[in-house]
Amino acid sequence: MNPGDIRNSIRDKRRALTPAQQRNAADNLAQQLCQQDFFLYAQRIGVYLANDGEIDPHPIIHAAFKLHKACFLPVIDPLSKNSLHFAQYHQGDVLHKNRFGIPEPDLAAAHIVPVWSLDLVLVPLVGFDRDGNRIGMGGGFYDRTLASRPEQPHGPTLVGLAHQCQELESINYQSWDIPLDKIATDKEIICARQK
Repeated sequence: MNPGDIRNSIRDKRRALTPAQQRNAADNLAQQLCQQDFFLYAQRIGVYLANDGEIDPHPIIHAAFKLHKACFLPVIDPLSKNSLHFAQYHQGDVLHKNRFGIPEPDLAAAHIVPVWSLDLVLVPLVGFDRDGNRIGMGGGFYDRTLASRPEQPHGPTLVGLAHQCQELESINYQSWDIPLDKIATDKEIICARQK
């Protein structure tokens, strides 16, 4: 199966989840993730808003705000091809839909930070394997943006969020693909195997 077919097949699986299944998955994900040291010690968290059947990180955002952590949402860079900025997000902020229909902060009014200044980045994905490889939506937004992050221990921890049904046996990765440190699903926290 080619990458486009794999991507479409997994997107169909996650879109087929009922609203109740989506809510349960989001709650289970948050319950597990919010007990992890990488979340508890993080003060500045990059996170996304769910779209197209993605697992919803809203319960994680809510927990982060209760613990007085700062959250940052991705904003499409209007001047650079397929890259992102991270803008601080406060509860109640007015968001505007980008060209993909995903809500994001107003870039002109937002407090923008470099990705390397974040402690933790929660990354959306279409598919993942246990080596920390991910299939995204195909635009390369996260790979381009995260390519500038320093290696650990100075760069943010990268954690992919997914429904368990998005796991693949293995993913053929390219040299420009940025691997994840961990994957958090509604069933488990996976530490990426070292290559």
